[in-house]
Amino acid sequence: MVNGGLYRITCNRDYAMALLQDLPHVTDPLRGRTVGRKFQAVFLMALSISLMGAFGLRLFHLQVVNGERNSQLADSNRIRLVPKRPARGTITDRNGKILAGSRLSHTVSIWPIALPRSEWPQVINRLAIVLKIPPEEIQRRLEQAGYESIESITIARGISPAQATALAEYSNELPGVRLEAEAVRNYPNGDLAAHVLGYTGELTDQQLADRRDEGYRMGDVVGQMGAEAAFESVLKGTWGGQQVEVDSAGRIIQILGDKPAISGQDIQLTLDLELQRAAEAALGNRRGAIVAMDPRNGAILAMASWPNYDPNIFTTRITEAQWQQLQGADHPFVNRALQAFPPASTFKIVTTAAALESGKYSPDTVLPTYPYIQVGGIQFGDWNRAGFGPLNFAGAMAWSSDTFFYQVAMRIGGPTLIEMTRRFGFGQKNWPRTGCRRKLWPGAR
Repeated sequence: MVNGGLYRITCNRDYAMALLQDLPHVTDPLRGRTVGRKFQAVFLMALSISLMGAFGLRLFHLQVVNGERNSQLADSNRIRLVPKRPARGTITDRNGKILAGSRLSHTVSIWPIALPRSEWPQVINRLAIVLKIPPEEIQRRLEQAGYESIESITIARGISPAQATALAEYSNELPGVRLEAEAVRNYPNGDLAAHVLGYTGELTDQQLADRRDEGYRMGDVVGQMGAEAAFESVLKGTWGGQQVEVDSAGRIIQILGDKPAISGQDIQLTLDLELQRAAEAALGNRRGAIVAMDPRNGAILAMASWPNYDPNIFTTRITEAQWQQLQGADHPFVNRALQAFPPASTFKIVTTAAALESGKYSPDTVLPTYPYIQVGGIQFGDWNRAGFGPLNFAGAMAWSSDTFFYQVAMRIGGPTLIEMTRRFGFGQKNWPRTGCRRKLWPGAR
């Protein structure tokens, strides 16, 4: 069997050699060519050197010329600055009862640089479904901040527990999205003293442009009306932050540095909560206002105005229906204790004081009164449309004659009258807070 096997292998080999000898002779197409062959090696070597040189130049440009910048970009993709919002200062009444405080809530923000621009639309659509926010609104905020921004952009505040749970469960499908606990404004008494307290809300685009130099950023919450706006600089506090290392999905791996936020200062108003409650109950649903003042020092103890509003609705995303209701015919934003009525005849006291101190009039001065006084082609009538005949200051005050005081004011002149109004406190916003006054008169000194 072995010998037979060897015989078959030998025969097969001889047969294969015979077949090869019968094939047509194939010649090498390069055989015999000498022109240009010696340059091939030179050409290939030159090409190799050129490619290696190009790669070397690019490597030099990345590591040496732009090395520092690229290092910063790498760090910005790995290291994230997480701002920590300070708790807003508390507002209390004269007895220390809380009128405006803070409560913990969930806030949703996005980190623009965490994802390439092409991947954001899918994440935005998913996030919009959970938060019930139009995706166009999220997209607009993202584009306004810029896709390369390393600062977080707040998308929603005060979300429901169900929404917070959904975001936590699907966090792997929402890279670049962050859910965190944050202190938001809370008004425990609802609409009580709403016009005095005001409300807080996110900066508008115009407010952001006007106040960016003050350190405000997109999504920041500021006082928008009332005491919240008047004492914004006192209540807002100082931002803190954390420097953290994150993974590709934006999840925190470790905290590299921490700067605690400093809460805003508390302020105490002269309002009395229970007296305010009684004033609003007495006013009921009648358009108007009630003001209770301490005659000894001018402290405002109660200031009620109706219609009013609940400032708590502004701590979350306000709906279109709520906004339309607030813009309705009842004008609930109008503080009728301050804005609805001019001072009218009460201002005659100021005019009298200015006239007597100017030396141009005495208490016994008598002036005629008329149905109207014409100034600049415009008739300014007396309230009885007839006048009261000759009157002195006591009589003019008793009858509240308009044309009498028109004549007095024109003679003493604007500067004298304005100076007296300052002395009476006009042109100053006297918020019901002990020792706090804010001048608003155009010529205030």
